[in-house]
Amino acid sequence: MVWYGLAMSVVLDEKRVNVQDAKAHLSELLNRVEAGGRVVIARRGVPVAELAPVSEGRVELGFWPAACSDEAAKPLDPEDTAAWYSE
Repeated sequence: MVWYGLAMSVVLDEKRVNVQDAKAHLSELLNRVEAGGRVVIARRGVPVAELAPVSEGRVELGFWPAACSDEAAKPLDPEDTAAWYSE
């Protein structure tokens, strides 16, 4: 199990390697990732990077429309900003 702050994710096929091993065996590590695994690369025992499969397709956040008018993207007037924070 891998902890990220308060969230937890279960990783079934994880391999941890140091930077030197990652350099020496990159092709093998990529094969592992292509098969669905995950590789964590550590420097002096501290995880610093992760090799994981790239998700296919476009990721959409869902809370912002795909198209936004210029008017909606403008900053609020100072009066509107003050009203927003005073309520």
